[in-house]
Amino acid sequence: MTDASTGVGVESRQLLPTATARQTWAALRAEFARLPGLSAAAGTLLVAAAATGLVAPWVLGRLVDDVIAGSDTAQIVARAGVIAGAAVLAGVLTAIGAAVAARLGETVLARLRERVLDRALHLPSATLERAGTGDLIARAGDDVAVATNVISTSGPAFLGALLSIVLTAAGLFALDWRLGLAGLAAAPAYAFGLYWYLKRSVPYYARERVATGERAQAMAGALRGSATVRAYRMEDAHVARIADRSAVARDLSLEIFSLHTRFGLRVNRAEFVGLAAVLLAGFLLVRDDLATVGAATTAALYFHRLFNPIGLLLLQSDSVLQAGASLARLVGVTSMPGSASPDKSGPARQERSGTAEPGRSGPAGLEVSVARHCYDDGPVVLRDIALRLTPGERVALVGASGAGKSTLAGIAAGIIAPTDGSVSLRGVPLAQLGEHRVRREIALISQEVHVFAGTLGEDLRLADPDATDAEVTAALDLVGVTDWLRTLPDGLDTCVGEGGRQLTAAQAQQLALARLVLADPAVAVLDEATAEAGSAGARDLDRAAMAATEGRTTLIVAHRLSQAATADRIVVLEHGRVAEHGTHDQLLAAGGRYSQLWRSWSTPDLMVPK
Repeated sequence: MTDASTGVGVESRQLLPTATARQTWAALRAEFARLPGLSAAAGTLLVAAAATGLVAPWVLGRLVDDVIAGSDTAQIVARAGVIAGAAVLAGVLTAIGAAVAARLGETVLARLRERVLDRALHLPSATLERAGTGDLIARAGDDVAVATNVISTSGPAFLGALLSIVLTAAGLFALDWRLGLAGLAAAPAYAFGLYWYLKRSVPYYARERVATGERAQAMAGALRGSATVRAYRMEDAHVARIADRSAVARDLSLEIFSLHTRFGLRVNRAEFVGLAAVLLAGFLLVRDDLATVGAATTAALYFHRLFNPIGLLLLQSDSVLQAGASLARLVGVTSMPGSASPDKSGPARQERSGTAEPGRSGPAGLEVSVARHCYDDGPVVLRDIALRLTPGERVALVGASGAGKSTLAGIAAGIIAPTDGSVSLRGVPLAQLGEHRVRREIALISQEVHVFAGTLGEDLRLADPDATDAEVTAALDLVGVTDWLRTLPDGLDTCVGEGGRQLTAAQAQQLALARLVLADPAVAVLDEATAEAGSAGARDLDRAAMAATEGRTTLIVAHRLSQAATADRIVVLEHGRVAEHGTHDQLLAAGGRYSQLWRSWSTPDLMVPK
């Protein structure tokens, strides 16, 4: 099966990596270590809250002994006051501790989310295409939501419950080691119940997160290609695919809920065993004068006090396991190989400051050599490619769909690493230049351009944050947007993108070309960057592309052969190989594959059955 939105086989999709438990904990520890003060405050408050909760049962046991011994009213009232004060203090400490712990967790998660986004933005496009956009959307959306819910709600309660269990167990042994051993009688029942649950539920959670990602992928593909879906009347097929993915996620959730319910029965059984053992041990110790009634009462209250934290600890393991699976998926993205954050200074800024790299302002020669390229274990896409672009030369790639044009363009732009081959800029391999130098020197504009939410000026200054209004306007004028700009109510301050003025596909591509002008790269790669113009605006957008790439070394994946005709040289790809190359006139005179394509394109009636 092939996903219509990406062209990637669903069965062969290579999801982004998921971190191991050790890697996840190591990443979280590193984040907590960056906030030592907040981490210490949260830990101290949670420990103090759990310790204060032990006061009331202990004083109540002493109160029982006082009543049996016939103590006066004042002493009994004093003990009651201590119980009330301890309850109030425990509540206050618990509330403050939960708030501080939630703040700590939210801060850690926010930083982790930023790292996920940063790494995702620097991943090669081929990696994201193989994984599918749904996988990344699910991680940045659903997985973050799951982790946030646990951290802000059940997370602090979970930690408080864990501390309460440890401190209460210690208090139980402090009363009498025999009462402590009696309480431990419940441990095997708890452990067996937890083992039974984890063994069955953990695989479900991992499958549930993958199913959620596939559901997001199906929805994203249908929405992104809605026009195509409607044109080919594929609505029912896409709705059925979304329903199928949703049904898988729903069934997994129901199976997990069933396991969770049966797990609750095993928790109740363990509580009965433990409390019965403590009461029996207390009775025997009191009968033999080995312990007081107050001590036995305190022990029973201590164990009964464990019901809620142990129940919360075990029952909330459902949420914690989900959060763990989500965090592992987030950490998996952050641990992917990548380089440091890019230099914030754009090309124009460096040139104005007088620190531009030698040759940056002029065109550069580009050499592409690909002996063989394939995606993972798939078929060979390109073979025996030797392409050299001289400085300032404009080369057009032509060929049928699937010939390998976009792949070759991605390799030339440094977006895709060839399986067996290399790319050099000014004679230096791109691997030696480094990712960020390559991004400054080579710009790729694809058919799928994006208009970012914000003002028009902010959208354009993504290419050069220090560009003046005059420079931005000049870039727009160069690509032929001046007349359209005058119609905007607020000029460069007009909000565009989501929530603002909606731009046509051709206008969005003109903005991308204007960003290219502001970025001022030495090499421009246009992968069908004017394909969305349509017949009406094709000439205008072709002229904009010519103007934006004037004087630059340019590689164009030609959507229309009129673009190829104006290029200095044309390279024809067929089945991943160079079939022929030369100028427009030379290839027409040769009568080869390009000549056939040109006759078919320039004489549409030849392609329409009579």
